[in-house]
Amino acid sequence: MSDAPIPIDPGVRIGHVHLKVADLQRALDFYCGVLGFALTQRYGTQAAFVSAGGYHHHIGLNTWESAGGQPPAPGTTGLYHVAILYPARTALADALRRLHQAGIPLDGASDHGVSEALYLRDPDQNGVELYWDRPRPEWPVDHAGNLRMITAPLDLQALLRESIMPG
Repeated sequence: MSDAPIPIDPGVRIGHVHLKVADLQRALDFYCGVLGFALTQRYGTQAAFVSAGGYHHHIGLNTWESAGGQPPAPGTTGLYHVAILYPARTALADALRRLHQAGIPLDGASDHGVSEALYLRDPDQNGVELYWDRPRPEWPVDHAGNLRMITAPLDLQALLRESIMPG
């Protein structure tokens, strides 16, 4: 009898993230106004749900325990970042264009071999990663077939040139 754990079903996905925010409208201005998520439901000034593509919600936002609050101090535990997966490089380029237009600075930008990622902070200082995955056959592997992710600089100007301008 093996003591190895039974692997999780490969179809399991992270369904949504729910964030505590200090100001609901400020959070909606960022997630809907800048990133382009759609508001699917709102509960007054206390909670809202936003999504992409008509899903019930990808991100929940609430002020139930955090209205007017401050972000956690450095050196404390909690969420490192929420990662938002874009379907293609052009969609990530559009996200970068939106961030530039809104004057939102990046904390970093990396090519991980398997993906390209933008790192930033939302208005409540929650870490946000915006990324797209390269097709699996393009992922870097060693001679034995083991995944070998990297962290290299991402060419933001080249990415911006792929943005599809609205209209």
